[in-house]
Amino acid sequence: MDTIIITTISSPWLLCFLALVFSHGLVQLQASHHVYRNLQTSENTPPNQPYRTSYHFQPPQNWINGIFNRPMVYKGLYHLFYQYNPKGAVWGNIVWAHSTSKDLVNWTPHDPAIFPSQESDINGCWSGSATILPNGKPVILYTGINPQNQQVQNYAEPKNLSDPFLREWVKLPHNPVMAPTQANQINASSFRDPTTAWLGPDKRWRVIIGSKKNRRGLAILYRSKDFVYWVKAKHPLHSGKGTGMWECPDFFPVSVDGQVGVDTSVIDNKVKHVLKYSLDDTKHDYYTIGTYNFALDKYIPDKGFVDSYSGLRYDYGKFYASKTFFDDIKNRRILWGWVNESSSVNDDIKKGWSGVQAIPRTIWLDKYGKQLIQWPIPEIEKLRLNMVNLSNKLLKGGSKLQISNVQALQADVEVSFKVSGFEKAEKLDPSWTDPQMLCSRKGASVKGGLGPFGLYVLASKGLEEYTAVFFRIFKSNEKYVVLMCSDQSRSSLNEDNDKTTYGAFLNVDPVYETLSLRTLIDHSIVESFGGKGKACITARVYPTLAIGYGANLFAFNNGNQDVQITSLKAWNMKKAMIY
Repeated sequence: MDTIIITTISSPWLLCFLALVFSHGLVQLQASHHVYRNLQTSENTPPNQPYRTSYHFQPPQNWINGIFNRPMVYKGLYHLFYQYNPKGAVWGNIVWAHSTSKDLVNWTPHDPAIFPSQESDINGCWSGSATILPNGKPVILYTGINPQNQQVQNYAEPKNLSDPFLREWVKLPHNPVMAPTQANQINASSFRDPTTAWLGPDKRWRVIIGSKKNRRGLAILYRSKDFVYWVKAKHPLHSGKGTGMWECPDFFPVSVDGQVGVDTSVIDNKVKHVLKYSLDDTKHDYYTIGTYNFALDKYIPDKGFVDSYSGLRYDYGKFYASKTFFDDIKNRRILWGWVNESSSVNDDIKKGWSGVQAIPRTIWLDKYGKQLIQWPIPEIEKLRLNMVNLSNKLLKGGSKLQISNVQALQADVEVSFKVSGFEKAEKLDPSWTDPQMLCSRKGASVKGGLGPFGLYVLASKGLEEYTAVFFRIFKSNEKYVVLMCSDQSRSSLNEDNDKTTYGAFLNVDPVYETLSLRTLIDHSIVESFGGKGKACITARVYPTLAIGYGANLFAFNNGNQDVQITSLKAWNMKKAMIY
């Protein structure tokens, strides 16, 4: 399936720009977007919808691209801007759709906020971010495509600041506010996705734009005194050799002490900084943690962090082009991410929609400063009903335990395992450095010593179909390595689906810690959090048997060694009000 990550255009005749070759110096316009001109349709969504989610955000029908257009808080309301095709379930005709919420769970839609209307965006309105100015006014910077098919940055602000719903937006007449020129040597076909801006101690605003030069990914830095007139810095904030295009960058501080979020403009010795970028080559989000040198306007990753495909990721499954925002209502930083489909384009058209949003996650720095921790916002727990509670259950090797009295299609499950018999752990081959490949090699059906053990979700009664989320423990020298997997290889009898298996190494010591797993199940999406949020894996699955009352939930252990379920709690989940 070809996924459209950044580009947004509002009408079919404008889509022809993707086929044009742009000459600006020695730069060509590069287009990696598959346009389905003959598949645009405004038909209603079919009534039989076994894969539509119930508490994940998605509009009633059609294609969404994700939360590239930054969420924010204004006058006590959460605002969500996302890219949307009002005419079909494939990419095209994109507008900035807009919804608001009081709790990040239930959402009310509004008219589109931004669409092509002036020369600086006439060939497309692409991604951007919102910044709240000191006077409380929100401002959006976004990428537009001008008549020369250059990527440029534009400014928009609300028409009526007294309207808490911010239903109308106006653009500067003299847009763009940032543009590629021969002098600034910017790649005009790779210059997009401005971040939320931050205000430095010198009272100047700063923002970064994603770009690349040859194979080097760039976070180009701009400065401004008034948020309208911007000047490019001589050097990027940061760059990464051999990484390709940096899409949807995000740059924000995190507290070194505790889970409390901080405003994007905070710069002191009580915070570290996070630089995240979405790599167009891999369609994954990567991040590093480091130090922001304000005097030099340079970001330096801490020792051990790398700008490469092997770097840390927010999520090791389907999760891309994410954005964070500071929630000043509850003093936390919240992460949103887009989860695209694993079904075929033809199946997407049949069901009448494509794409959902992951559950918003609170994000903070772990106590050792080595990674970020993520956890579903507590507001989602308001949807919980009818808890099933098990404790101290022995799960013998080669056995499974059905979790009854749970609506297995729509559930929230938290389970903890206690492991013993570590002498039976398999030896970790030094060449096994890729957790996804290791999970593919040693899936849920491959018996081991300590594991695999975990959950079968969206499972048919006879296990002809299931998605397995599980742990496996290896021994490496004198330490133990925990592998977390989300195995989709048997998730559906429909062979047209992408059934990739995902994996991550989990930074926990199983000798002294129980292994915890939380999984949010919602018809066709499985979001899993291992080690209390140290590793996250999101999957899209489309079973043919495990739908409706045919869906089941099991705990399982396919290892030789028994494991103890110290605690298992499962809740049915109510449907959120998303219009």
